[in-house]
Amino acid sequence: MFRKQRRLCIALLLIVILVPITRFTRFLLFPAGDGKRVEIVELTKGRPLRAFAADLETRRIITSARLFVFYARLKGADARVKAGPYQLDDGLRPGQILARMIAGDVYLRLFALPQGYSSYQAAEMLEKRGIFTRESFLAACSDRALLKEMGVDAPSAEGYLFPGSYNILPGRNERDVVREMIKRQKEVLSGSVDGRARAKGLSTRELLVLASMVEKEAVLPQEKPVIAAVFRNRLKIGMRLQSDPTALYGVRAFAGKVSRDDILKPTPYNTYLIPGLPPGPIGNPGKDAIEAVLNPAAVPYLYFVARGDGSHHFSNDLASHNDAVNRYLKAPGTAPRGGAR
Repeated sequence: MFRKQRRLCIALLLIVILVPITRFTRFLLFPAGDGKRVEIVELTKGRPLRAFAADLETRRIITSARLFVFYARLKGADARVKAGPYQLDDGLRPGQILARMIAGDVYLRLFALPQGYSSYQAAEMLEKRGIFTRESFLAACSDRALLKEMGVDAPSAEGYLFPGSYNILPGRNERDVVREMIKRQKEVLSGSVDGRARAKGLSTRELLVLASMVEKEAVLPQEKPVIAAVFRNRLKIGMRLQSDPTALYGVRAFAGKVSRDDILKPTPYNTYLIPGLPPGPIGNPGKDAIEAVLNPAAVPYLYFVARGDGSHHFSNDLASHNDAVNRYLKAPGTAPRGGAR
């Protein structure tokens, strides 16, 4: 009788030990599915691993959140996983998922907005990438409710879309992306920048308008403060800015050259025809262009013309500028960049 009870106890003990081991082994060796279920799951900073694992189980990427956390702790990996969004499928074994998280192999669907690009150019880039349509992104840029929410007192977000890289996760819409872009630009403008602009007699709109023009005109970063000085010098004496990119804003993309027909075309932004600043930015400037407007070079220049190698020749007077135009611009029917016709 005693031997039977002993054998029964041993059998029960083996079951208690072997069943969890077998289950854990199966958990490690066999994925939850065949790889057809794909999910983007984000481990945010400060979020417990068990909550992330529970999300994986709910989405059927793994079969057990409890075993996943146990395995991570067994490997000493629970403190080494990196925050971020992960693209995972149910064909991955738990060890593969954990390896990705330790390596920080996060999901990337990057969209990079170059400095100076307009909202129109951004919309075209997004459409070519298959992320948003041109019309839907531009509609978000001029969404009055969104602009009011973000504190943008303008008819569109032009000038407030911060140039940089954005990871556009599935489920994010055009408004979400525009909101993030504006938020980043607002962070640049907040505090000392806005205060310094006011000290120089510039509103936020005027600062962004000038910075957007500098960004469009400049190729070399070191020339931005000099180009900013040309525009500031012209404004001080009531001289028209005559900036080529303003003549093309809203008409077509600026590619470095304009024709006489372009500069004679009446638009609200064409500074060959209107006095002072255009009614709004013509693109989205980066921080260095904004800083150039706030700290223009101490130079007397009123004119500049492109040399053709990315640099510009700057002049104090029209006669010197015309000489430079004749020297550097030989294409017939081309208007001098940044100077009087």
